Amino acid sequence: MNICLNAQLISDQAGYRAAGVSSYSRQLLYALGQAALHEAAQNGQTGHRFTAFVHTPGLRVPGVTLVASRLPLEQPAARIVWEQSVLPLELARRRAQVVHGLVNVLPLATAVPGVVTVHDLSFVRTPDLLPPLKRLYLTRLCAAGVARAHKVIAVSRQTADDVLRCFGAPAAKVQVIYNGVSSAFTAGEEAANRQFRRAKGLPERYLLYLGTLEPRKNLELLLRAFAQWRRTASTGESGAGVAAVKLVLVGGKGWYYDTIFAQVEALGLAEAVLFPGFVAAEEVAAWYRAAEIFVYPSRLEGFGLPLLEAMACGTPVICSRTPSLLEMAGDAALTVESNDVDGLANAIRLLYGQPALRAELRRRGLAQAARFSWQRSAEATIQVYNQVCRQV
Repeated sequence: MNICLNAQLISDQAGYRAAGVSSYSRQLLYALGQAALHEAAQNGQTGHRFTAFVHTPGLRVPGVTLVASRLPLEQPAARIVWEQSVLPLELARRRAQVVHGLVNVLPLATAVPGVVTVHDLSFVRTPDLLPPLKRLYLTRLCAAGVARAHKVIAVSRQTADDVLRCFGAPAAKVQVIYNGVSSAFTAGEEAANRQFRRAKGLPERYLLYLGTLEPRKNLELLLRAFAQWRRTASTGESGAGVAAVKLVLVGGKGWYYDTIFAQVEALGLAEAVLFPGFVAAEEVAAWYRAAEIFVYPSRLEGFGLPLLEAMACGTPVICSRTPSLLEMAGDAALTVESNDVDGLANAIRLLYGQPALRAELRRRGLAQAARFSWQRSAEATIQVYNQVCRQV
């Protein structure tokens, strides 16, 4: 079976484009490649041949044939034109049997059976948090891709429900396949964590958020809760060290990020909040491991991979009660409503002040994260390809 994947959103840029859906595309390709290599080793040949279209010439994925374009497809406008004009020609030339759009979109001018992964419908559910042109493009092309697809992969039950409700897709067309957690995310030794904090100039105890800096992530609520916790902390023994605790917001700048920086100044938190910016993939696990608490207060997520990555690194988690985050967190996190400043401040106070609770959430988090692997994701995705080929 010849499967072609549109992986043009894999990015090596040092910014938010290298997170999220780029990470999904990269990790799924690696897992599909490993599955193909394993199949070939077991049977002497593979029944699944994978070809991925990318614009990162240095990328290497064993088991997957990569086709790197010389066009400037890191530019959204160029990529959109390529997806709907050049990609259909490539599919015909390579005699593709299935095309998989890894991020919300399929080429429309092709008869090749399609699979599309939908990550979230934030552009439909929270339209005010995106620039109008981006919102329009995502809504129109995602809806068209879902309509044309033989199968839709949703990364969570929440996203599947949104696809059914917002786009009217038949339930039989939509399948939930969870993302995985990379094996790079494991618990570390405290000595290594201390060394990392010293190397990065971090305090002994810090709260961490990791993700794109944009309104959907609800960082303004986190800042207010952090300020309230600092302001109301006891001056006794339990609160004596609170003033030294920093809030570290790791991630690239997304849409409308300037309001986040403005609020830091307005709350008088300039010395208490650190912005390391986007960090390289090979360093991300160390940031999780060295943190006291990971806080993920997002208003809307398709999956919420950072939550599970933090758990896999042994860091206790506080998250919002967004349905997809509850789906991923299970009973392994403290949860609060996404509009509850007092609730989030109290959750920080509770977890910061109780080592036994942190240890219990660490134990539960490690077990919860172990349920999610890219190998399982790849195996389920291959089954979707097989189903599509049987349908046509």
